[in-house]
Amino acid sequence: MGVMNTGTTHITVLQSLSPPDGTTRYVNQVVEGAPDAVTMRFFTWRTALLGRYDVLHVHWPELLIRAPRPVKARLRRGALYALLLRARLQHIPIVRTMHNLAPHEAGAGAETRALDALDARTALVIRLNPTTPVEPESRAVTILHGHYRDRFSDMPRPDSISGRILYFGLIRPYKGVETLLQVFRALPGPDLTLRVVGRPSSGLGEIITAETAQDARISSVLRFVSDEELVVEVGGCELVVLPYREMHNSGVLLVTLSLDRPVLVPSTPSNRALADEVGPDWIYLYDGELTPEILRGTLERMRAAGSRPRPRLDDRDWNTLGLQSYRTYLRALELAGRSIR
Repeated sequence: MGVMNTGTTHITVLQSLSPPDGTTRYVNQVVEGAPDAVTMRFFTWRTALLGRYDVLHVHWPELLIRAPRPVKARLRRGALYALLLRARLQHIPIVRTMHNLAPHEAGAGAETRALDALDARTALVIRLNPTTPVEPESRAVTILHGHYRDRFSDMPRPDSISGRILYFGLIRPYKGVETLLQVFRALPGPDLTLRVVGRPSSGLGEIITAETAQDARISSVLRFVSDEELVVEVGGCELVVLPYREMHNSGVLLVTLSLDRPVLVPSTPSNRALADEVGPDWIYLYDGELTPEILRGTLERMRAAGSRPRPRLDDRDWNTLGLQSYRTYLRALELAGRSIR
């Protein structure tokens, strides 16, 4: 750590993420919002075990130790235990951003034990909304997920198409896309169309393609799309539907609101809190399973609401959030007993 004459403490943070690629990935916003006093490094096992840094910031920890082959996964778990030993001996604090309440795909017992060991060494836990439970509460720091308005501000955005419903983002089993397809197909009316945009995980692409062949109103783009394409897709829809079976924090939801489009999501504590924050008639909530009646009723309520102020996202500016993260790193260093010169 170094200090400028102004008294600003310079620190180096190792993020457990790959470097930014100029898109809407979470890491891009984290880096762009960081103050000049923070130097970011990006994860390789060599850097983690041998490189110089002051704070380790962990995101989605299960991704650090998962591998397609059991031998490689075992080696990564061993490397994690070595990293935890290094952090303890050298007083390197670990900060974790809790994106989910639990991994979306459960791991085996050895993985759970390794993640528990990491959790035991974690000094502070950043939660992206105030409803995330953290034990003990004294470890919790609330830093909201940022918006994407600045990122999209210069990109052409079309007018919305009446009746166009959109799902976008990675297509994984827990996100309920098959349910949305079945619900949509049960809705009569040539005035409605459904777009499914995003890269599917194994097996889901075939299911979506088969459903699309059964209903001419459904179309899909089953690949990763650029930000420019994304703005066109979201701008062109009347309503975004995210029928996730588990939903706690969602960058896709923030993208939707940043582009001033209403969204239908399950009623969860975090979604209810966000609905209160952004103002009425932007986030529509439902309980239980999505049904044709819920989808049709949401379209009617949304149209009846008419024009309204933009979603309120003022507290989600990435520069503000970056400063909050910097202060969290400094606090973690103090907890680790590292002198801040």
